[in-house]
Amino acid sequence: MREDYEAMLKAYSEAGGTPDIFKNSNIAHLIIHKNKVIGKNLIKGLTIVPEETAWGIEINLKVEKGIKIENPVHLCFGVLTKEGIQEIKIKAKIEDNGGVKLLAHCIFPDAVKIVHKMDAEIEIGNDAYYEYKEVHYHGKIGGVEVIPQAKIKVGKNSHLLTNFSLLQGRVGVFDLNYETEILDNSSLNITTKIYGYGNDKIKIKEVGHLKGRNSRGLLKSRIVVKDEAESEIINELIATAPEARGHVDCVEIIQGNARAKAIPIVNVANEFAKVTHEAAIGRLDKKEIETLMSRGLDEEEAIDLIISKMLQ
Repeated sequence: MREDYEAMLKAYSEAGGTPDIFKNSNIAHLIIHKNKVIGKNLIKGLTIVPEETAWGIEINLKVEKGIKIENPVHLCFGVLTKEGIQEIKIKAKIEDNGGVKLLAHCIFPDAVKIVHKMDAEIEIGNDAYYEYKEVHYHGKIGGVEVIPQAKIKVGKNSHLLTNFSLLQGRVGVFDLNYETEILDNSSLNITTKIYGYGNDKIKIKEVGHLKGRNSRGLLKSRIVVKDEAESEIINELIATAPEARGHVDCVEIIQGNARAKAIPIVNVANEFAKVTHEAAIGRLDKKEIETLMSRGLDEEEAIDLIISKMLQ
């Protein structure tokens, strides 16, 4: 157990995390290797109950009414072996006037044949907020299959923000499916950033339903694919309430023999609602590359710099 813990902290650091936070008693955290809890710390007002299963972990998370968790809650999921299955099931409830920020790192540094599934049901009460940032760190072989799914309900006067990034290592196969419902005066902001190469396969489907008066929604994707990689992005905003406003923003960059598809869907069923979209697919601007090359970078370095800035 101790050996796994030290190895997870090392990989966590390589993924951009700060291991010292796990020593801070004021910061809640949970560390999972395969289907074992190898580190845990809780604070007042936050309940996290993990239950080990044959292939992963079932997690019940609750923020109590009126409690806003001051520091981000750190979650670390990983499989350090070359092969394995990890299934994470999360049920989260943020009670009225509550709030929490979660920072999750998912780590698969030596993956040859790894399946990582995440199935989440999230309920956010009234006058509450839930922020979830997820960072993936994969090895260079591409032997990872990542399948995240989430169903999220947001109450009145509340806020949902998610930010997913997979920028280190090969993607492998990635298939995301999120569905969200937003009530009166609430907002959703979902951002996804992925860099795929080799023969990576990327599929994203995000649906936001603006059901409440004066609800707001933004679905934002920044995807880069090169070599033989493929991506398909389906973003849909549905507005059925008066004064609902939403925007779909998808940018995909392709290089080499890569293939990219973007399907923005705007669906409005109320004359006082409005949803807009923009989608762009293409190569990087040649002038930008030439400008950086004139300052001493070679073409590959110039391309990498432009892409890294776009994905920040």
